[in-house]
Amino acid sequence: MSRIGTESAFQVLAKARALEAQGRSIIHLEIGEPDFATPRHVVEAAKQALDDGWTHYGPPQGYPEFRQAIAAYVSRTRGIQVGPENVSVVPGGKPILFFPMLALIEPGDEVIYPNPGFPIYESMIRFLGGVPVAIPLVEHRSFSFDLDMLRSKLSHKTKLLILNSPQNPTGGVIPAEDIAAIAGMVRGLDLMVLSDEIYSRIFYGEPPVSIASFPGMLEKTIILDGFSKTYAMTGWRLGYGVMPTWLVEAVNLLMVNSNSCTASFVQRAGMAALDGPQDDVDRMIAEFRRRGEAFCAGLNTLPGFRCRPPEGAFYAFPNIRDTGLGSHDLAGRLLQEAGVACLSGTAFGDYGEGYLRLSYANSYENLMEAVERIRKFLTKTLS
Repeated sequence: MSRIGTESAFQVLAKARALEAQGRSIIHLEIGEPDFATPRHVVEAAKQALDDGWTHYGPPQGYPEFRQAIAAYVSRTRGIQVGPENVSVVPGGKPILFFPMLALIEPGDEVIYPNPGFPIYESMIRFLGGVPVAIPLVEHRSFSFDLDMLRSKLSHKTKLLILNSPQNPTGGVIPAEDIAAIAGMVRGLDLMVLSDEIYSRIFYGEPPVSIASFPGMLEKTIILDGFSKTYAMTGWRLGYGVMPTWLVEAVNLLMVNSNSCTASFVQRAGMAALDGPQDDVDRMIAEFRRRGEAFCAGLNTLPGFRCRPPEGAFYAFPNIRDTGLGSHDLAGRLLQEAGVACLSGTAFGDYGEGYLRLSYANSYENLMEAVERIRKFLTKTLS
């Protein structure tokens, strides 16, 4: 347990809530959660499922008809051919980090992962006794890997490579040519790729490319996706992995030993999300695009801030080095003195120093107010 980590977003949220309880006004930009309601037809499908008796145990792997719907969706959106036998339905996205890594990683195995990156990557690597090998995400490359460094870090000890695109916390999308180059590097190696594609629908330019779509990579790739971000279903706890059948069998055993199954009525809601109208998703993404453009433009007017427009997800990741303040210090002071809750870039790894992560899953008005609060703080502090 001494090796396991956490997500500091929830710690910052707790501090922000405590300040609100004291009567302080706080703008919440710390949590990576869409501020939209779950689409109405999805909620109605869940209600109907409860009325229809979908309240009992289901198969550990997920209901066949739901896995078929997922397989069809993934095949269509990634340009690959997978079937329901390749799908594992799990309660949330994190089990597709935890279970395949638990099945694959032995003590001493090396795992390459993005840094700054989702903190649970490094947490699970260390928990399992693996050796975390951080590859920095480079700002001028759209927060993609330094490919030369990646090539130099691959070795016979490398058992897993983690990719994330669109990316948390940077909002970057790995360019298709980089994905192709990475596929070329690892195709002949004895390793697996875990491709975290939880933000796959939330992009603002060129669609993100899955490494599974390149020749020889489907049998080496674990695709992680789910419903929390795309359908604003964070509290429903519904995710899935697409992977070779031999690894599905391992995930099934781990499901049996932990969760038994994913809630039956929630799976019916997931089917409605995939098969039903996508208007709410389209509206949400359009609004995220509007907010992201305006928010980053505002951040770029602040002294010492430089913010690349995000290409996906719903995070701004401004470079704040020119303020002369450290990331952790600045994030803490913005909460305490400006009433803006955000995360230090170092919450996502050492290479996050010099950055902040601000979620723009908040109203346009609150985002513009946050810019002005930060401006007032910086004017006072840097003068």
